[in-house]
Amino acid sequence: MNYRNKTVVASVAGLTLEGMDIMFISFAMSMIIADFHIDLATGGLISSITNIGMLVGGVLFGILADKFGRVRIFTYSILLFAIGTALTGFATSIEQIYAFRFIAGLGAGGEYGIGMALVAEAWPKNKQGRASSYVSIGAQFGVILAALLSAIILPTLGWRALFFVGIIPVIFAYIVRKNLNESPEWLAAQKEKKASAKQESGKLSQLFSTPRIAFTTIALGIMATVQIAGYNGLMIWLPSMLQQSQGLSVSSSALWTISTAVGMIAGMLTFGQFMDRFGAKRSFGIFLLASASAVFLYAFAEGSAGVLIGGAIVGFFSNGMFAGYGALISSYYPVQVRSTATNTIFNFGRAVGGLSPILVGYILQNYDMTVAMIYLAILYCVSFGVMLSLRKRESNESAEWKEVQPHSY
Repeated sequence: MNYRNKTVVASVAGLTLEGMDIMFISFAMSMIIADFHIDLATGGLISSITNIGMLVGGVLFGILADKFGRVRIFTYSILLFAIGTALTGFATSIEQIYAFRFIAGLGAGGEYGIGMALVAEAWPKNKQGRASSYVSIGAQFGVILAALLSAIILPTLGWRALFFVGIIPVIFAYIVRKNLNESPEWLAAQKEKKASAKQESGKLSQLFSTPRIAFTTIALGIMATVQIAGYNGLMIWLPSMLQQSQGLSVSSSALWTISTAVGMIAGMLTFGQFMDRFGAKRSFGIFLLASASAVFLYAFAEGSAGVLIGGAIVGFFSNGMFAGYGALISSYYPVQVRSTATNTIFNFGRAVGGLSPILVGYILQNYDMTVAMIYLAILYCVSFGVMLSLRKRESNESAEWKEVQPHSY
């Protein structure tokens, strides 16, 4: 297997294990609430604390990966979320669960951006979109894997045994460290760094070192936030929305979830091809406008066929874009700060966008499904406007980055 394919396999497996880890909480939540005799709000804090950990871990591990190497820090991040997950199974109080999920979040937050940086540095620009899409579907594989393991383990062995499975990524981390070489582009940058003592790498301040770079960082942060907010708003609330508005049973809403997930995977694979063929701006523009239209029109879907097909279409466009963010963010930052940028920006989106279900829940409580879908459609339109403001990073901008390095202390 050549180096390019190894980076994709390692990153897909990493994101699959991360997705599995995160979904364990969703499937085990009711048992945890019953076991510790807590209310729903207290249980909901588990996910919020995990998201905070992912933001902190994204920044921390992104900086470390730019300084000390992609593969080494990639394996450390996997080890950390494996340890945090396994420790969750030993928790004797809700406070301990909070602490262990924060640890797991630290590792999970670091893994995504480093894997995307590895892929971006291994693949040529005209194939980075599809490579990024292959990695992104790993999260969907993780959801499926978590569902299968939960169905087998929870009824017989309980929720603690489910989290003990989280130690498996330790084996994967060992395999990666043994078989995947460091990014050649990062190694070349390190040689250049030694030749020029002025150069710095992996500093958070570098993402805001000039007005133009700061604007790009903020714009990409808004786009990532919309992506996560749209996904969470749809996947957490739509099944219950449809149960109320269409009279769907729980089993029918589960079928909707599968239909939507299939649409998401197809959308990711398609978006990667679009991005390589038509460029990032045109591809994101098409999918953002299509997402806004699809979620708005979906509020008027009727009948089981309309709900299922419409769900697949919404998933195709709204989550298809997820495949492009690794390649998009990587394209705006040089190798010296690429992992820091990817992890910080996307995990910021996770932390802020993860609050979207609260607002959607408020809208549903006080208004109706149509208003909720209009809110989501407006989000995609905002992201479209922000996307239009982005300017492509030219190859001669490496000089601009070098000039700002001395000022980033």
